[in-house]
Amino acid sequence: MERAYNPPRKYEEHAYVLDFNPRKKSITVRGREGIIVTAIGEDRLTLLEILGVPNSSFDVGEKIFIGKEGRTKVLSVLGKMDYKSISSSAQTELQGVVEKIVTENEQRFVDYLNNARPLTPRIHALELIPGIGKTYMKAMLEEREKKKFENLEDLQKRIGLKDPQKQISKRIMEEITGETRMNLFVKR
Repeated sequence: MERAYNPPRKYEEHAYVLDFNPRKKSITVRGREGIIVTAIGEDRLTLLEILGVPNSSFDVGEKIFIGKEGRTKVLSVLGKMDYKSISSSAQTELQGVVEKIVTENEQRFVDYLNNARPLTPRIHALELIPGIGKTYMKAMLEEREKKKFENLEDLQKRIGLKDPQKQISKRIMEEITGETRMNLFVKR
């Protein structure tokens, strides 16, 4: 009997702090309290509730290690949160932190743009990114056939798309806030 191959579950290694409260009860796990950190995972871009090590402090936008081995400031990742359940200050910080993630992981997003495919016969994944309509999409597809985009600046120069970081960040924000039916970047 053949067994289905289940790839190992991928866990987030890093998250970016959106907000923290030194004395708070967890929303996701009953009975847990202490330093509650709201963060966004670097890889899956999901909102997380994290229990911090007592007496540690966190800065908004700080990249923290949340992987399995060798955590220093994190006791545990309590669970995923949805946009509506995070504090208003975390909601306020989110856009800037998402832009920081896009900037610090630029190659990942450039690779996405270089390899994005049609989702249906009528809709291409690229068109779902704000600011990219049919015209920019066609130009991008033609240009990447000649030569893959090296970075977002290269893309901007070659097809004239203004602020690709902002457009990608805007799409990620729409996915996080639940305004989209289909996700390109945020893992459910």
